[in-house]
Amino acid sequence: MIRSMGKSVSKHSIAPASTSCNNILANHALTNTSSSFETHDGFHRRRQPPRYFGSTSSNRNQDREFSSLALPLAKTSHGIVNVHKSKSTSHAVVPRPRVVVPDNNKNAKTVPLAKLKRLNGWNLNGCKVATDPSKAAAYAERAAETLIELEHVIEEVTKKMEASPSHIAYAGSAEMPITEELKIVKPGEDTPSGIWPVFRMMDEDGHFRQESGPIALQTVPQKHDLDQLRSSLLVQNPQYSREIHSCSLLHPSKHVYPDMPKDNDTSTKIQKNSLLRAHRQMIRLRKMDTILHNAQRQGRISFYMTCHGEESIHIGSASALSPQDHVFAQYREAGILMWRGFTLEQFCNQCFSNDLDLGRGRQMPVHYGCRALNYHTISSPLGTQLTQAVGAAYKLKLDYMASSSSSDNPKEAAIAIAYFGEGAASTIDFHSACNFASTIQTPMIFFCRNNGYAISTPTNDQYAGDGIVSRAPGYGMAGIRVDGNDLFAVHAAVREARNYALETSSPVMIEAMTYRQGHHSTSDDSSRYRDGEEVRLATDVSDPIVRLDRFLERYGWMNETDVASVEDEERLAVLKAMEGAESRPDPSLSTMFEDVYWEKPPHLVRQEAGLRDHLRRHGVSFQ
Repeated sequence: MIRSMGKSVSKHSIAPASTSCNNILANHALTNTSSSFETHDGFHRRRQPPRYFGSTSSNRNQDREFSSLALPLAKTSHGIVNVHKSKSTSHAVVPRPRVVVPDNNKNAKTVPLAKLKRLNGWNLNGCKVATDPSKAAAYAERAAETLIELEHVIEEVTKKMEASPSHIAYAGSAEMPITEELKIVKPGEDTPSGIWPVFRMMDEDGHFRQESGPIALQTVPQKHDLDQLRSSLLVQNPQYSREIHSCSLLHPSKHVYPDMPKDNDTSTKIQKNSLLRAHRQMIRLRKMDTILHNAQRQGRISFYMTCHGEESIHIGSASALSPQDHVFAQYREAGILMWRGFTLEQFCNQCFSNDLDLGRGRQMPVHYGCRALNYHTISSPLGTQLTQAVGAAYKLKLDYMASSSSSDNPKEAAIAIAYFGEGAASTIDFHSACNFASTIQTPMIFFCRNNGYAISTPTNDQYAGDGIVSRAPGYGMAGIRVDGNDLFAVHAAVREARNYALETSSPVMIEAMTYRQGHHSTSDDSSRYRDGEEVRLATDVSDPIVRLDRFLERYGWMNETDVASVEDEERLAVLKAMEGAESRPDPSLSTMFEDVYWEKPPHLVRQEAGLRDHLRRHGVSFQ
């Protein structure tokens, strides 16, 4: 409220005070410490100190991106304004302002400023005020001045509220500082004091980070023009110039993406648009997860695991790698394979274990593998892929060294990347892999997606230290922590880590902070160990697809109708692929004895003949 005396006001839930509000205090807060002050009507009023409202942790989580300061009672020339924040909006909300005016009996009355604006012959709609026109004119003049000052206060406070947050909290983790600096902490360098910061480029509202809030667009780039978008981003965000220049998602592909829709005209702008493909594939991955998860609930497949909430990790990291890099996934990284060209039909064939399944029906669903795409087959046991990745990276290193010394056309350098969850970091394989990789200097990335839960075990029961990346210096390894829900930040971190691994022939550890929105698997019921409100809050606030939607909408590339259209297209594509895979026959019986040896040894020939004879005697048909 605006009053010439500091009366008590009700508290409102607002975002956390993560940065200083000294600038506002210097300009607007009460600075006079005397016990009373004189109002415009000549009366003395008791002075009350300015109030600052904090927030609970739940409010802080809910209003995440609107954080920056605790809002004070701001002072104008003619009163005090309490600017507060509504829980349901990111904009500053100001109660109806009032000013104090005296009546004929010298009793102060508070009158809404709106009434002062609607004065009709200085009649305040029944309020007892001085009938002297000169006094009424003075009141109206003060009201007009107050309105002007109020607009400045609201503008300044709103700008402060829209500034990027300085800290963020993930499930089970302490509040972590956010940094705009893409810095890999190298062995021998001073490690961050306190908690390792989280590298981020894009906030939850779809804006690139700015200390003073989002910068208004001077010109809107042409729709779907990556060159214009990149130029606009460079002008607005010079602090990210290197990341924007180097981001392959912001450059057209040299080749047409076969899984992108064709352009309406003869151009290939859409088919070569890396950013639109990233957005579409994140939606495709979400739709595939939803439909195949439901198919398991219907008994059509035996098992499934979703990656809801982690799509930026998949697409952001995959787009920063080269096709010759070898991927060792855990079991929640289908998006890396999708980016490399694995089709919806191939995903569904594997989950239904039909005759077109590359694994010949021998693996559980979601245990994908593709030799042509350098994606090593997934194993169920946790951590086994880590030591395998170290061995592969060492072989890649030796092959590159050999080809460089003996050929005028050496092989292109490549790395191995191993994905794992924070729970797998508690296995002995994690320690063995890290120790070996650092000791023998293998070019690889250890990519930890810290999603808050290892099945039912939360992070605060998993470790007592500062996450996973803080362990890197102990192994003599470089490391960086990144916001796993920020597509651009993940891409930049992986690209930088890959370059470092190749230049120094040494490993890098990346910890991507995210949240697992779904159950661990179809064998799990996460409602037994975590609160539904926690899931809803994380889904509403930090969903990576929604964040990218907002970014594209800001630059005129997408609107709600466009996004809904993409969702419908991908939903229908997944249903078509699933129905096709479901109608396929099982793998041939002969495949049971293939793929282990280049030529079948005698004992396998005997076993196959014995099985066929057994089935024949019992009247069982087989292929």
